[in-house]
Amino acid sequence: MNRSVEDSNRRMLRARDAMDRDYAKPLDIPALARIAFVSPAHFIRAFRTTFGETPHRYLQRRRVERAMALLRETDRSVTDVCFDVGFTSLGTFSRTFHAVVGESPSSYRRRAGPVPVPTCFGMAWLRPSSFGEADRGGLT
Repeated sequence: MNRSVEDSNRRMLRARDAMDRDYAKPLDIPALARIAFVSPAHFIRAFRTTFGETPHRYLQRRRVERAMALLRETDRSVTDVCFDVGFTSLGTFSRTFHAVVGESPSSYRRRAGPVPVPTCFGMAWLRPSSFGEADRGGLT
């Protein structure tokens, strides 16, 4: 791997780390592109090349992963979980959750329950795959 690819990967990792850390906050492409020291258009292309999915898809999946944990481990309402993980609309949350997990948040909660295995195994086993929703240039 040449030096420029390593540098690009490092910058994309820095932006992805910011998304992991601040997933519940409003994030947008220009702010993430500034973290990676690239233009917004280049950021979207480079992120997809590096991680195999767009920044929007990654952020949505990250939010759904956290929502899955909250639904399994707490008794907070689905609406509270929706807002806690960074969604601003219950409808968008439910639609995205269903697209990623294959069932509604309420159905998931009834079926899932606490995971009786070490967290690292549970996270690997329960991690949703990327979903087939059309890519978007902006993040919500």
